[in-house]
Amino acid sequence: MSVSEPFIRRPIATSLLGIALMIGGALGYWAMPVSALPQVDFPTVQVTTRLPGASPEVVASLLTAPLERQLGQIPSLTAMTSDSSFGVSQISLQFDLNRDIDGATQDVQAAINAAAGVLPKNLPYPPTYAKVNPADAPVMTLALTSPTISLRAMSDLADTLLTQRLSQLTGVGRVSVLGGLKPAVRVQADLSRLASYGIAMEDLRAAIANANVSGPKGSLDGAQQAYTIAANDQITAADAYRPIIIAYRNGSPVTIGDVARIVDGLENDRTAGWYQGTPAVIIDIQRQPGANVIDVVNQIQAQIPKLQQAIPAGVKLTIVSDRTVTIRASVHDVQFTLILSVILVTLVVLLFLRSMRATIIAGVALPLSLITSFGIMYFGGFSLDNLSLMALTIGTGFVVDDAIVMIENIVRHMENGESAMEAALGGAREIGFTVISLTVSLIAVFIPLLFMSGLVGRMFREFALTLTIAVITSAVVSLTLTPMMCSRLLKHAGEERPVPGMAWISSGIDKMVEAYRRTLLWVLRHQRATLVVTFATIVATLALYVVAPKGFLPLQDTSSITAVTQAGPDVSFVEMQNRQTEIANAIKADPDVTGVVSVIGAGTVNPTTNVGRLVLSLKPRNERKAGVEEVVERLKGRVAAIPGMTVYFQPVQDIQISTQASRSQYQYTLTATDAGEVTEWANKLVQELRRNPLFRDVSSEAQEGGLRAALDIDRTRAGQLGVSLQAVTDTLNDAFAQRQISTIYGQANQYRVVLEALPEDQRDPTVLSKLYVPGAAGAQVPLSAVATLKRTTAPLVISHHAQFPAVTLSFNLAPGESLGDAVSAVKTIEKQIGMPSSIVGLFSGDAAEFSRSLAGQPWLILAAIITIYIVLGVLYESYIHPITILSTLPSAGVGAILALMLCGQDLSVIGLIGIILLMGIVKKNAIMMIDFALEAERHQGMSSYDAIVQACLLRFRPIMMTTLAALFGALPLALESGTGAELRFPLGVSIIGGLLLSQLLTLYTTPVIYLALDRLNRRIEKAVPPVGPEHPPVAGATEGMQ
Repeated sequence: MSVSEPFIRRPIATSLLGIALMIGGALGYWAMPVSALPQVDFPTVQVTTRLPGASPEVVASLLTAPLERQLGQIPSLTAMTSDSSFGVSQISLQFDLNRDIDGATQDVQAAINAAAGVLPKNLPYPPTYAKVNPADAPVMTLALTSPTISLRAMSDLADTLLTQRLSQLTGVGRVSVLGGLKPAVRVQADLSRLASYGIAMEDLRAAIANANVSGPKGSLDGAQQAYTIAANDQITAADAYRPIIIAYRNGSPVTIGDVARIVDGLENDRTAGWYQGTPAVIIDIQRQPGANVIDVVNQIQAQIPKLQQAIPAGVKLTIVSDRTVTIRASVHDVQFTLILSVILVTLVVLLFLRSMRATIIAGVALPLSLITSFGIMYFGGFSLDNLSLMALTIGTGFVVDDAIVMIENIVRHMENGESAMEAALGGAREIGFTVISLTVSLIAVFIPLLFMSGLVGRMFREFALTLTIAVITSAVVSLTLTPMMCSRLLKHAGEERPVPGMAWISSGIDKMVEAYRRTLLWVLRHQRATLVVTFATIVATLALYVVAPKGFLPLQDTSSITAVTQAGPDVSFVEMQNRQTEIANAIKADPDVTGVVSVIGAGTVNPTTNVGRLVLSLKPRNERKAGVEEVVERLKGRVAAIPGMTVYFQPVQDIQISTQASRSQYQYTLTATDAGEVTEWANKLVQELRRNPLFRDVSSEAQEGGLRAALDIDRTRAGQLGVSLQAVTDTLNDAFAQRQISTIYGQANQYRVVLEALPEDQRDPTVLSKLYVPGAAGAQVPLSAVATLKRTTAPLVISHHAQFPAVTLSFNLAPGESLGDAVSAVKTIEKQIGMPSSIVGLFSGDAAEFSRSLAGQPWLILAAIITIYIVLGVLYESYIHPITILSTLPSAGVGAILALMLCGQDLSVIGLIGIILLMGIVKKNAIMMIDFALEAERHQGMSSYDAIVQACLLRFRPIMMTTLAALFGALPLALESGTGAELRFPLGVSIIGGLLLSQLLTLYTTPVIYLALDRLNRRIEKAVPPVGPEHPPVAGATEGMQ
């Protein structure tokens, strides 16, 4: 009894099972989360610490180094990078893919606690961490603008209300308020007046700190009544600080109002943000690594109407950019592609089987297999994304194969005069083993994909498993429902109403078979030449693999671009503001740009004051002619004429591997023990890379040459005048560091009192001569009496990689160049300039993953070939026959790589998947031929020559059908040009190219190789006498199933 028989004989049970699978699959489809690509993110945590006014060196030594010491001991940490800039330390930690991000954050908090004893006591805020990849573009950006309400009030609104509400949502990693920080009271001291009264900055600080306090005061409890005690010890308004007395001079009081200006301002007045050229408060929402983008955005969108009700009427809350628009569009496009593939594949079946009923049977098997796959994918925790839907689109060709082979064989039996039931039982029994061996050997192709390591492996595991699920479901449907439907629905050729226009197609197919027969016999007369062609394709495959330009992932067009603007290291905040506005206006004038967000000032987004950030929203892809690369080139032309600013554009990608927000797409990091040496060689390398035509937008993240006013204090002189170094540091901190000296506690938030010198006293180093420090017996000593001023330069940011000094270079590729060439070019240039071995260069982010995946590619293909050989050897109980089947693979490789090169595509990871899938499709043809040839040899006593010729002619129709089905399945991927098409195109092209060439070759080379290996086998058998029983066990088409 065959596997199919019980199902053929029990039609009601079989159809109900089919309906159950359909319902389960449909439920799974609606319940599956939607995303751009499989959810693969390295768990990443960013630790931020602020110390206002501290120079990069002070931040690096006081904050970054103690934290790195502790954080570097966390297990499963794969990368740790840090940037210490003016007043801010940021440390990014990337963990192993298998590490749970919540567990990692607990370790991070423990490390921060352990470092607390070594950190400075005057930190205004403790170190904070966020579960966020700093290089990942925000999933949504909001802007608050108002013609009537001040930026200060909007900043308060954003910080108190919006940030709190949005941070509570599941999957939100960090909500950053840019372009305006918390409100604060700013006390601006007049240095000249303080000096004339003989009052030190420290006296002013102490007076403010003592005047604004808040704390417990107790209660009174009498015989009858109880009271709590309160006092007006807290000062909330700026005006109330004016009458506070600092000291008495000549018997009269000196108040704060006499020596300082007091204003309502912001905690940090050196940041600014704009939306469409209007000053705005920008809110960036970033997701946690691993969170589903669409889920996060849906939650935010549900929250926005509630937030709009809570904010005052004069404030406008605008959604500036939403990452999910393109994701939804691209997933929608793939779903359309999938439906198109199903229709095309069904048409192929109609053309070849020329029977409406047979087409209906295949047309039921195909969607049922795909829909059932959705149910299993849901339980596997997969998402509906470009990759899994692409797998199913390609799978339409695979999935229908089993049904085609089954139907075609049953139809052949009916053409021999059997009834529908007899044909179904006999045909299913005969072909059952072939269907199982096709399925098993196809799954064997995907096994190596499951073992790919790293991020790429994680992504393609979903792809491979989706296809495996679809192929297994199709095999189950083909062995159960398909033969049952054949037994009930199929009629003999004369009984069924003909489909109009099929007669000439039939004659066309018959002519093709006849032409194939004639050419096949001609080829079999020239077997040696054919063998030479086979070996030539193997050599060509290897040569093309070496020559083909290799890339990582195609550049996606997500209708969003980030731009980094950079001015000279000595630029002032006011000048930076003017230049940034000019750049934003130039970009805004572009017809394809719909929104521009612009942010400057050192903080979470920009490491230093001379760097700004722009986020550009473009029109949807279907509304603009130009692709994202053309838009970038056009924008570069627009901003090139603006002097004093360099702008680096980068299209936002759905997969963000790097943890460093850099100016260009690919990063290369140099590290060594000596910071000076790293900087020197980084500059040399940048100059060489800029000369090389392979690279574009080469930049160094190092910011050398910032101006510094260095004070050289004469310790002996200071000692004689009774001036302590602590007093000098405190006075400078009070005057120039936006020092937070007191806190105003509100009901919903806390606000700081900031002390500084008047803005006009903070513009030039000469002002230091106005500064006085407390000396012996309370005397005021001019700072110039104990210190001399030197003007020098210093870096604006200090970077570390794994606790060592590091400089990161970033670059883009020139159009048409591949990442593989760039990776080797960087290494060659290093040798040419003679870079010492003490400096270690590492690719990071995309380039590092590319290097890893490139190293594994040949092994991956080899593993696939070995797996197929073993599986086929087991199925056929033969060492020789699997070689015949494997001989079909090189032609597919040649076709795929040639097609990619002709279309100007790199051999990217997507193209590689195409080649591995081709292995599965192409070897099916050989399996079908060899299965029938062996059957004829063993059971009909034919010679191997006659058997293979008969097999080729009998299986020509199903081979053409399955190949055309795969071809039409892939065709929409190659032709469709909607959102996200750049990911689908290489897959479609490689499969179509590979199929066309291999189909042409394998129809002729397979029989020749079969005969050549058969002769070889006979010679071996003659040379080696048989052992044991005469007849070895056979696993032909029927034995395996009976």
